[in-house]
Formats: sequence, C-alpha cells, structure tokens
Amino acid sequence: MTTVNSQFRSVVLGVGSYLPEKTLTNDELAKLVDTSDEWIVQRTGIKERHIAAKGETTSMLGEKAARAALANAGLQADDIDLIIVGTSTPDWTFPSTATQIQAALGITHGVAFDLQAVCSGFVFAVATADKFLRSGSHKRALVIGAETFSRIIDWEDRTTCVLFGDGAGAMVLEARASTGSLDERGVLTTHLRSDGRHRAKLHVDGGPSATQTVGHLRMEGKEVFKFAVGKVTDVVADAFAATGITPEQLDWFVPHQANRRIIDMSAQKLGIAPEKVIATVHLHGNTSAASVPLALSVAAADGRIKQGDLVMLEAVGGGFTWGSALIRW
Repeated sequence: MTTVNSQFRSVVLGVGSYLPEKTLTNDELAKLVDTSDEWIVQRTGIKERHIAAKGETTSMLGEKAARAALANAGLQADDIDLIIVGTSTPDWTFPSTATQIQAALGITHGVAFDLQAVCSGFVFAVATADKFLRSGSHKRALVIGAETFSRIIDWEDRTTCVLFGDGAGAMVLEARASTGSLDERGVLTTHLRSDGRHRAKLHVDGGPSATQTVGHLRMEGKEVFKFAVGKVTDVVADAFAATGITPEQLDWFVPHQANRRIIDMSAQKLGIAPEKVIATVHLHGNTSAASVPLALSVAAADGRIKQGDLVMLEAVGGGFTWGSALIRW
C-alpha cells in the first residue's frame, strides 16, 4: 500500500464561495468594446462575469466566502488559527487582506497573511497551509482566494476585459492524525513551480515601487495559452508520480477557470476523461485566485464531489506560477 509520510494530514472540512450581485453579460460587454457573445463563447467559453459594487472590496468578498465555508464545515470563526489569502488585488498595499478578513470575522488569535501567485494563488495557499498544519504548529486553516480584477482591467482593451471577473472562494482545512495511507482523507501531495522570465506575457503595468500607480492588466494571449497547455501539466504529472495514482483513478479534475479551451486541452493532454472535469468558467469568467475554490464550491454543493473522492487541483498564473494539489476529499 502506497503511503505519504506525515504524522498529520490536512483534511477538508468545508468550502464556500461568494460572487458579487452585479453581472456583466457578453451582450452588455459588446456595447462597450468591439466584441460579441458568439466571439467570446467560441474562444473562451465565458458567458458572464460578476463585478464588485462600488465600495465592495476584496476582503468583503473573501469574508463572505469564508463565512460560507465555516458554515459548511460546521465551525465558528474562533475555531480558526491560520488564514491565508491568495490575491493579486488587495484592499490596500498594506495591511494584508487576510488581516482585514480576520478582523471582520472577529478573530484575534492566530496568524493571517496574504500570498501572491496570481491565478495560482489558491493552490499555492493550500500548499502553504498544508505545510503549517502538517508541522503541528496550527490546527485549522481558512484558505481563501479572493479578487476584484475589475479594478485593474483596461475596459477599452477587448482582448482582456472579456476574460476577467470578481469573486471569492474559501476552504477550511483541519490537521488530523494520519498513518500516511492514500485512502485517508486530506491533502495527499502538492507541487509548485514558478519561472520569472515570463513577466511580459502576463502582468500588471503598475505598482508602488515601479510606477506609484495601480496599473492595468496586460497579456500576450497566444503566449499564455501556449504556456498553459504546453508546460504546466508537469505539476499534475509530479502529483501522480509522488503517489502512484493514475489519471484513471481520479474522480475529479478542478483546474483554474481561465478559458474552456485551455481546460479541455489540459485534461486531454493529461489523459483525464472529460466527464471528470469541473468547469464553471462560463458562470464567472477568470476570477484569478478565486476560480479554483469557486469551482470546488459549486461541485461540492451540487453533490458531484463527495467524501472519499480523489480531487486534483491545478492552476497557472502570471509570473509564471503554476501548481497542483491532490486531495482525498
């Protein structure tokens, strides 16, 4: 029997999500820039995206997703002693969005901090929380992906403004004793990569140190597509190699919800059956670090993801960053 060495394992207790009330459909976007519903759906699979209201910040979205995850887990906020937020659109340069969510939840103990890996942020945050929980230093973690990308979009750039939206998703993890068996619930293995040579292909052209501005998102779409399909599957292959699990044994594949074509081509390259792929990109567009937990929340709520299932998370983000997490639900 294959095992993964650890005295503790990070077990998923609950997930939750939140999308802003306001939606922006493809037809509405076509009134702003030269595009069409047919063009957007054909190339991306996106039908609509959600836009945060004026004054609605990333931490507000994250707090609502966190409360939903806590309710799903049957826990109170005080049960949490670690909060990690994956975001590229913080409320403030500092303090961290995580501390703002911590305060909004009424938590005054433990630790809260942000993690910046763009669209890979949630997977990176899961991997980081897993290390804390496995070490025995903390007991329960709130892992959140929250973004207000509408605030950094150039709404006159039709190549990018059709892709992104706002939202938040959250997961509650608990450290539990483990024998290391792959049949036991929890995070089985995580694999993270980054390569900073690719900044120009996907970046924001502003920042406190470089320009003293917030800036706008800029992307070389064809290059990002090529990289996302061609390179990032190595972290999923690494997860299979580390555990001895095969694509056929997976119950669900939950990739970053950026583009339906990237999702389908990545699954095909990995040998994962189409019926095992969770895709929600049509509902909210690319929500960066929020996309994976949003998809998880939908699939858990509708009964597809069940306790005991093998679930593979995967994401790629600007930088580039990319990562995977294999979880026994």
